[in-house]
Amino acid sequence: MTSDIELIAMVSGAACVAGLVLAVVALVGTRRPAGPRPGARSPLHRLGLTGGSPHEQRSRRLLLGGALLAGALAFLVTGLPVVGLLVAVAVPGTPWLLGVGKAEQRAIERIEAVGEWTRRLKDVSATGQGLQQSIVGTINTVPEEIQEEVRLLAARLQAGWLARSALLAFADEIGDPVCDQVVAALILHLTDRGERLGDVLGSIASAAAAEVTTRREIEAKRTQPRFAVRFLTGMTLATLAYGLVNTEYVRPYGTPVGQFVMTILGVAFIGLLVWVRSMSQPPRPARFLPAPDPQEVVA
Repeated sequence: MTSDIELIAMVSGAACVAGLVLAVVALVGTRRPAGPRPGARSPLHRLGLTGGSPHEQRSRRLLLGGALLAGALAFLVTGLPVVGLLVAVAVPGTPWLLGVGKAEQRAIERIEAVGEWTRRLKDVSATGQGLQQSIVGTINTVPEEIQEEVRLLAARLQAGWLARSALLAFADEIGDPVCDQVVAALILHLTDRGERLGDVLGSIASAAAAEVTTRREIEAKRTQPRFAVRFLTGMTLATLAYGLVNTEYVRPYGTPVGQFVMTILGVAFIGLLVWVRSMSQPPRPARFLPAPDPQEVVA
């Protein structure tokens, strides 16, 4: 009877770990999914699970492979399928939890880069060049944080995209109301061809600098809840490591009832970590520009 239960536990553990990784691979994929519109971002993309540079995609595949390997090893060491499942979840989950705040820091740096690019666009446009030529002229001096987006914008304009659609796609990729202000000013300039574009861009660049200062002050006030996230993550890793080294610690969970209890506790604790992490995150700023219409991309 005992051997049958152990066999069932082994098969269940292997299925749980393999099923978890396969499910994540199915959701994430190895390529950026085709969106319904240029510049569109799915919820998985906003969570950092899809898209990104080729280097980021390779890192995600390695992380998923490491999750599978670590989960399988944990199951072999302890003989407990839920431990293998928790370890497999911990491998990609730990960087996500420890990296709390990095997305906001990157967003602030990107807005600062948008402000710098706006100033350079103002200087180039002051020489009398058209909007498309001005944007292309900033490629070599664009800040690194938004270099890919600006190059893509210039490439779309040169490929024959409607200027309005290319600019809206650019704003959608940056995904911040500060960039929306810049793009709105450029779109209005396409309509009325006013002579005050430089003044407007200068004002927006100054407002972007003030916005960056405000956001940095807010980020500094979020230090305490983010420390709590890192502390709880470290405690979780220490508990898992102790259970792997000292199998007597997890032996009481070796029964089917014990595995069920461990599952409930694991899900509850992971939910607590996610909840605390969400408390330390600022709300996403509301944007006001629409997405580009796929039917009006090319003239």
